[in-house]
Amino acid sequence: VRILLDDFNTAGDNAQILKFAFEKNVEMRLFNPLPSNRSSALWRIVSSLSDAARLQRRVHNKIFVADNAVAITGGRNLGDTYFGQSDGVNFVDIDVLAAGRIARDLSRSFDQYWNNPLAYPVQALMSVRDIEALRAKSNVSTAASPENPLPPPEPAKSDANHPNTPNAPNRTTLTRVSVDPAGLTSTIAALPDSTDLRLLSWTWAASTMLVDQASKIAEDADAVEESNNTTVDSLLSLMTRAKTDLLVVSPYFVPGAEMMKQFADIRQRGVRVRVLTNSLASNDAVAAHAGYARYREALIAMGVEIYEMRSEQRGTLASFGRGSGSAGGSNGASRASLHAKAVVVDNLLLVVGSMNLDLRSKLLNSEVAIAIRNRQLASEATALIEPGLTTGAYRVELKDGKLVWRAPEGSGLPDATSEPDASMGLRMLVKIIGPFAPDEML
Repeated sequence: VRILLDDFNTAGDNAQILKFAFEKNVEMRLFNPLPSNRSSALWRIVSSLSDAARLQRRVHNKIFVADNAVAITGGRNLGDTYFGQSDGVNFVDIDVLAAGRIARDLSRSFDQYWNNPLAYPVQALMSVRDIEALRAKSNVSTAASPENPLPPPEPAKSDANHPNTPNAPNRTTLTRVSVDPAGLTSTIAALPDSTDLRLLSWTWAASTMLVDQASKIAEDADAVEESNNTTVDSLLSLMTRAKTDLLVVSPYFVPGAEMMKQFADIRQRGVRVRVLTNSLASNDAVAAHAGYARYREALIAMGVEIYEMRSEQRGTLASFGRGSGSAGGSNGASRASLHAKAVVVDNLLLVVGSMNLDLRSKLLNSEVAIAIRNRQLASEATALIEPGLTTGAYRVELKDGKLVWRAPEGSGLPDATSEPDASMGLRMLVKIIGPFAPDEML
């Protein structure tokens, strides 16, 4: 097992994940590491300010590859909050499961970053004392270990009882599972057999990988920035080909001047453009919302339909990522935050990946996506996303030159004339930092 992590968030409690680097058959590398110890995320950032240009460049790709044959990519990280298991914030996400040539392409892109000089083995960055401190803090059950692994789930039933047809059920809602490894295994074994890859209803389609080269975030990356050959550039090129309809899901949406021109050109051709992004209340990055707010009125004025996801999603159909979204955690009281990144062009082309429509994804982060030309999958994605627009989000409009947030259908909520569900303090913070936050840093 090879695990490549960006080093930006491996401090504090998150540093616990690094203990896996010392397990049998596991290799772990950290990309573009930060200096200083891992006891405090804030202190690591402060002590890195003298090297801010390098440390702003982060690996944002999300790739999961098994046996060089099957791969998953999209916006989802690995953590409780991305699978509906947090009592705080749960992220709504979307992924693509792929097999065949495209999986091998994703595997090669992983190898490019794994073999990059900026990828350091964990053992090269941590002392023995650090390792022991991490292990001392661990509360993970010892019921299973590399020397005493858990038994595999029971094999699936025969294909005769579960035919692999387009109409066969292929979605499963994962409920909160026991933290005990033995209980987890029994839970997985009890899931519907449609979770078995051999029994899934695959849709075979033409696809291509969009990926940033590792050189994008190298120290001499300025030349790469000028090449207009990034994942975001490729995505924008596909978007400009829209003839009738463009559906965009981008949780952090800070278009900048160049993207604004592209949106204006698309609208001038009569293309319907719908964008789903976070509301202030659902956004976990206040600075990013401040950047987005600078462009919101201009986007609406040019005819772009803007929808902002509510942080409260219980009782709606908006959580289009099964196993993610609201009503997660042990008490069902968590709030939701949009984290999915997807684009549907003319109900024919579907793009799912790790990139946001912002200058950080374009200039600073490395990103990856899959572009799929298939009307069935594009239609399924649209059907999955649209309830999030109508029942789980505010439609933001201009009325008499002022913003109005139209409440979701059937919510029983009133319309709002200021950022809904957000405190006065949060609204003020956005206004304060808005003029000073550079687009490319958000």
